[in-house]
Amino acid sequence: MIRAMIVDDDALVRLGLTDLLDGDPGIQVVAQAVDGLDAVEQAGAHRVDVALVDVRMPRMDGITATARLRALPHPPKVITLTTFDLDEYVYNALAAGADGFLLKDTDPAEILRAVHLVAAGSAMLHPAAARRLIDRYHTGNQPKATAARARLERLTPRELDVLALLAQGETNADIATRLTMRESTVKAHVSRILTALGVTNRVQAALLARDAGLPT
Repeated sequence: MIRAMIVDDDALVRLGLTDLLDGDPGIQVVAQAVDGLDAVEQAGAHRVDVALVDVRMPRMDGITATARLRALPHPPKVITLTTFDLDEYVYNALAAGADGFLLKDTDPAEILRAVHLVAAGSAMLHPAAARRLIDRYHTGNQPKATAARARLERLTPRELDVLALLAQGETNADIATRLTMRESTVKAHVSRILTALGVTNRVQAALLARDAGLPT
């Protein structure tokens, strides 16, 4: 069972998302928070697997809250939700450690899918946001590409194979099937990749792979 937390200063949004998530037999909403400070307190009181966090909130915004949540001893995965599809929100959320970025008008089925994917260790980005990230971080920036390639040199050939599929958005199970290995082995490879590259999540690893021009 995935234990979820809803973080939003709008009571109607919290109610709607709670009804949506609790309607999925594999998800249980265990906490609600009205702002970022409340979210950090609630995450300390409840075991939370995935937090859906609004960006614009009083006292502590969603970007700061994401960084604080990810710094906890047992950090939840974070999906940032916002009404505004602004580049600064996307980049800042991912830099803070978010594993997903969705607009609030995303189809309900896609929100549920995002929770399941992120809980399983994958990432989920709104399509428009993903496209802009690819465009922005593409290998046209030669100094950035050179630096990214230097970081990828820390990886073994097999880890590069895993990273290439990770950058395509494949889940651990998909990667295991494609590379004919155990899913537990893929999970270990992904953990090693994140550590070696000095990144906090799969999205950041995928962006670094694209910076370096890794074939995907």
